[in-house]
Formats: sequence, C-alpha cells, structure tokens
Amino acid sequence: MTFQSLLQPGRVLCNVEARSKKHALDVLSELLSSATDIDQGEVFQSLIKREKLGCTAIENGIAIPHGRLPGLEEPIGAFLKLSRPVDFDMPDREPVDLIFGLLVPAPAENVGCHHEEVSLVASAFGDRTLATALRRATSSRAIYELLTAPDPARRASAS
Repeated sequence: MTFQSLLQPGRVLCNVEARSKKHALDVLSELLSSATDIDQGEVFQSLIKREKLGCTAIENGIAIPHGRLPGLEEPIGAFLKLSRPVDFDMPDREPVDLIFGLLVPAPAENVGCHHEEVSLVASAFGDRTLATALRRATSSRAIYELLTAPDPARRASAS
C-alpha cells in the first residue's frame, strides 16, 4: 500500500477554510465520496462514527480520520491542508492543520480497522520533515507531489 495507490490529485486540497473539526470532516467526506459511488453523507457518518470511538489525531498537528464502508473495492484517501488549525479533541488540545482521510472496505463481519493502511499513513506523517514540507507547500499539486514522491528525500526537497 502506497500513497500513490490511495490518492488522486483531485482528492488533495491546500489552504482549506474549516471552521471546526466537524466542518473539516465534512469537506474530507466530499473529497472521499467523489472517488466512489457512495453518498457523501454515508462517508461523513463513517468518519464521525470512528471519531466517537476516539480521536484520530496524532502528534504534530496531524489527524488521520478513517472509516469502513461496504461497497468499496479498495482503500481510498484524501488530504486537506487547513489554512488555520482546528481543535480536533486531542487531550493536549494541540490543534490540527494536516488531515489525511482514509476509507477502507468493510469486511463481511465487523472487525477492527485496517491497521496496515492506517499504519502506513501514521508512519509517513511521523516524519517531521514531511509535515514541515507539507506546511510550506502553497498548492494542492505541490502537496500531491510531496505525498506521492517515491523517495522520502525527494519529498522533502520537492517543496
């Protein structure tokens, strides 16, 4: 699993104006639903359902909201860089400005999340160099290129 397989340029947005966590998830669900035949409301509810289990924000102002949906054939992702950070209900109250949304297919039986996909995203965003480069990027295209560059060193130099 790679960012290249999860993302398309049209599902990456730079300088998104979000008033709140819920508004950011709404924008994210629009991007994710654009890649599927699944209704935006269903995508939004899937993300909200997961958030109710526990905050999906990780450290350094990054969140990885994710959900499971029946009808998906493969995982899909979308990325938002917010123009201003929003409160994401982190215990330390650190606001979030980088959001990678992930949808994975729902299995026949109800089991936990797809750890492989979430781990890939969390691992990549654990690289503070990448987060810094994403924050410096000034266009959706530049962000897409940073995320999908095959070499982390190239990602860092692309900004």
